[in-house]
Amino acid sequence: MVYEELQRMTDESERIVFFGGAGVSTESGIPDFRSVDGLYHQKYDWPPETILSHTFFMKKPEAFFQFYRDKMLPLDAKPNKAHLKLAEWERAGKLIGVVTQNIDGLHQAAGSQKVFELHGSIHRNYCMKCGKFYPPEYIRDSREVVPVCACGGRIKPDVVLYEEGLDNSVVSGAVHAIAKADLMIVAGTSLTVYPAAGLIHYFHGKHLVLINRDKTQMDDQCDLVIHDKVGEVLSSLT
Repeated sequence: MVYEELQRMTDESERIVFFGGAGVSTESGIPDFRSVDGLYHQKYDWPPETILSHTFFMKKPEAFFQFYRDKMLPLDAKPNKAHLKLAEWERAGKLIGVVTQNIDGLHQAAGSQKVFELHGSIHRNYCMKCGKFYPPEYIRDSREVVPVCACGGRIKPDVVLYEEGLDNSVVSGAVHAIAKADLMIVAGTSLTVYPAAGLIHYFHGKHLVLINRDKTQMDDQCDLVIHDKVGEVLSSLT
């Protein structure tokens, strides 16, 4: 019945916005952070939250890049059924934007163009000295533990680390899309990472839907809640 209800909501909607977290990409083989088998429950010399901080990146770049190459560069991952359905909706003119906390670029790989990457992307890397951009393969294949530019500057992945702020233009675009939407689907996120999670409060449309494997603090504030895999749910829709 919940799938039929979601189908009805999407059928009557003309401006859908999708807000997604790590759970959207787990079906592509990319581990999330907070589940039982996620990165935060694995053992490292430092907690992942510490490694993925601006301070750690600046003070211990060797350890940062060792972790980053090992856990944050899923370059062989492919879009799953959720990514493909969203791209299909965009082509059909029903979806006006994807707001994502993920940095893997799988929405674009599936064909989505209106993507607001709140936390940046592994596919953009820049020299902190001269600003030259490098592809993720350069980070992966660098002979140096800490990749450096031809000018000698350190290369930084264009991802938002802990202690860093979100890009204002990306946030503005996401807020604008959310505010215009008549249906917002929040999926694959625990809604515990701020300020990103706070953006859903800009939604004032008709239906707020939550799709997540586990319960969240927002379950009782949504019009429809489905506890299932995101790709399985979305791929069941027309």
